[in-house]
Amino acid sequence: MRFIKKINKKVIFALLALGAIFIGGFIIVSIYDTQSSVPKVVNYKPNITLKILDRKDRLIANVFDEQFRYYATFDEIPPKVIETLLAVEDTMFFEHNGVNLDAIIRAMVKNIKSGGLNEGGSTITQQLVKNVALTMNRTLDRKLKEAIITLQVERFLNKEEILEKYLNHIFFGNGYYGIKTAAYGYFDKDLSNLTLKEIAMLMALPKAPSYYNPVKNLDVSLTRANTILERMFNLGWIDKDEYENAIKEIPKVYNKTLTQNLAPYVVDEVLRQLSHIKGLKTEGYVVKLNIDLDYQKVAQDALLKGYNNIIVRLESKQPKNSQNTEQQEKNKVDTLNGAIIVTQSYSGNILALAGGIDYTKSNFNRATQAKRQFGSTFKPFIYQIAFDMGYSQATTISDIARSFEQQEADLSISQDGINEENSKNDENIEDEETKAYRPKNYTGNYNGIVSLKEALRRSLNLATINLVDLIGFRNIYNQMEKYGFNNMPQDMSIILGSFVLSPMEATKYYSMFANYGNRIEPRLIRSIINPEGKEIFNQDLVEPKIESITEPSQAYLTINILQDVVNRGTGYMAKTPGIEIAGKTGTSNNNNDAWFSGFSPTLQVVVWYGRDDNTPIGSSETGGIVSAPVVKDFFTNILKIEPGLKRVFDTPNGVSKRVINGEEFYYTNISKLPNKSNIDNINDGLIF
Repeated sequence: MRFIKKINKKVIFALLALGAIFIGGFIIVSIYDTQSSVPKVVNYKPNITLKILDRKDRLIANVFDEQFRYYATFDEIPPKVIETLLAVEDTMFFEHNGVNLDAIIRAMVKNIKSGGLNEGGSTITQQLVKNVALTMNRTLDRKLKEAIITLQVERFLNKEEILEKYLNHIFFGNGYYGIKTAAYGYFDKDLSNLTLKEIAMLMALPKAPSYYNPVKNLDVSLTRANTILERMFNLGWIDKDEYENAIKEIPKVYNKTLTQNLAPYVVDEVLRQLSHIKGLKTEGYVVKLNIDLDYQKVAQDALLKGYNNIIVRLESKQPKNSQNTEQQEKNKVDTLNGAIIVTQSYSGNILALAGGIDYTKSNFNRATQAKRQFGSTFKPFIYQIAFDMGYSQATTISDIARSFEQQEADLSISQDGINEENSKNDENIEDEETKAYRPKNYTGNYNGIVSLKEALRRSLNLATINLVDLIGFRNIYNQMEKYGFNNMPQDMSIILGSFVLSPMEATKYYSMFANYGNRIEPRLIRSIINPEGKEIFNQDLVEPKIESITEPSQAYLTINILQDVVNRGTGYMAKTPGIEIAGKTGTSNNNNDAWFSGFSPTLQVVVWYGRDDNTPIGSSETGGIVSAPVVKDFFTNILKIEPGLKRVFDTPNGVSKRVINGEEFYYTNISKLPNKSNIDNINDGLIF
C-alpha cells in the first residue's frame, strides 16, 4: 500500500512537471509569437481623414480610405472624457500594469455562475491590444497572447499614450471612428465644448454602438448615460450638482453624416492635383480651397435649372403617342450634361465648380476633362488681335460671301460655324468641281459693310472670316499660339471655333478679358496643412501665374463689345438687372455644344452644355438659349448673397469715346484710321 502511494506521488509529480513544462513551453511559444505584435500597438497610428474646407473654413468633404476618423491628441481630450471612460471600462487603469487580476477573477466567477462568457475583465490596454494586434476570438490562446502583449506595451507606452491611442481607435457607430469624430458627428461640437451628459452618451457607445446609438435609440442612450453618471457620482468623481444637472439634460443629437461630399467634382479635382502627396487620405491633411460653398450651391442650382429647361424644351417638341420616339428622347436625356466654373476675375480663384449635373450618375468631370468645340465663343480673341494691331470698334469690314480656294494657304473651312443670332447652322457650301469653299450666313442674307463692333455683337461669321483674311491667317494663328492656345489645326476653321478645349481651359483664356488684358491661371487650392499642423503650401506666398496679353485700354475695346453682346446681341438672355455683364455665346456644329463665357466687373462664369456622346443637344439649342440664362440665374442669386459686389465696369485710362450716327464707339491712342471709302460718316478726320 505504501509502495502504491509512493508510485502515485511520483506520477502526480511527473504529471505536474509535465504540465508545468507544457504551460511554460506554451508561454514561451506565445511570447515568441507575439514579438511582432508589440510594435503594431506601440507604433500604432490610425488612418486619419483628409478634411477639405472652403475659403471660409466650412467643411466641403471628408475623404478617407476605410475608416472615417478625426484625430485628437491627449491634450485635446478633456479630463472628464478620461474620467468617464475609466468609470465605464477600467476604474483602476492608472494603478495596474496592464492586466487587472482582480477584474479577471471577478469576471471568471460571473461567467461560471452564468454559464457563459458575458464578462471580460479586460483593461483598456488589453482592449487596445485586442483591437489593433489580435483577433476578436474568445479563446485561451488569444487571451494569453493578449496578456503577454499588454504587459510589454505598458513598458513602452505611458498611460496617456495608451488612452490617446484607444480613444482615437475605437468605433462609435454611424461610421465614426475616434472620440473627436463622434463628438462632431452626434453633437456637432468640438471635444472641449461637450457637456457631461454628452460625454457619458459617447462613452456608452463602444460596448454596443448600434444599440446605444442616440440617433436611432435616444431613450436607450440617455438611460445608459444616466447609469454611467450614477457610477461616477458613487465613485466621487462628480459632485451632486454636476450629477443632478447632467441627469436632467437631454442633448440635441444631429442626424447627419460628416462623410457627405458637398462638391464631389471639386473634391475629385483636388485629389487629382494633389495625387503626388503620399498619405493624403490617411494621415490627417487639411486642404483649404478657394471654393465658397455659397457660390457652389448657387452655381450647381443654376446648372441644374438650365439642364431642366433644356429637357422641358425637348419634351415640348416630342411627337405625341410615339413610344419609340419617347425611348429615343429618354436616351438623349441620359447623355445630356453640363459644367460650370466660377472664378474671381482678378485673382483666378475658383469659387465654384461643377463638372456635371448628377455625380451619382456620372463622376466624369466635364469642367476639367471634357474637350469640346468652342464655337463662336472664340471670336473675341480674333477681334482683340485686330484691336491690338490698330483697328478700332468703328473699323468697317464687309459681311459678304467669299470663295476660298483649297490651295489658298489651306484656308479650308469646316462646317463648324454658327450665326448665333439665329438657331441653326450656317450653310457652308463646297463646290465639288472647283473645290472652292463658300461660307454663308444662316439667313442667306449679307449685311454689307459693318463695323467690327456690330460684327462681334451679332457674331457674324462672314464678317469675321473676312477680317481674318484681311489681317492674314498666319498672323492670327501665330498670335493665338502666343495667347497660349495649342494643338489648333492650321486652317480657317479655327476662327469659327472648330478646335476643342475644356471649360477650365476656357476659363483661363477668357480671363484675359475679365481681367483687363491679363490672363491668369485658375486656382483651386488655397493652402495645405500637414499632419503636424504645419502649413506646407499657401497660395498667397506663391506668385500667381499671370501673363500680360494686352494693355487694359486695348482689352476694354473687346470688353465693351461683349457688354453689348449681352445688352442687345446673341447673349441677351444673360442680361441681369442691377449688374453689368459681358460675355459671348458659342455653339458648335449641329448644336453639339452650347457655351457662354461671361463676366461681371469681379466674377467670371463659364457654362457649357452638351451630350457625352457628342451628338446634337436639340434643334435651336444654342449657347444663347441654353447657357446664357444660367449666367443670369447665377448672378441674380449671387447678388442676394453678395449685394456688395462691384456692378459697373471701369473704363481704363487711354480709352476715348465718340458717338457716330447714334452708336458709341471706343478707341485708344494706337487705333488707326479705317479705310477712307468706309468712313464717310466719320467726322473731322477722327482717327480710330
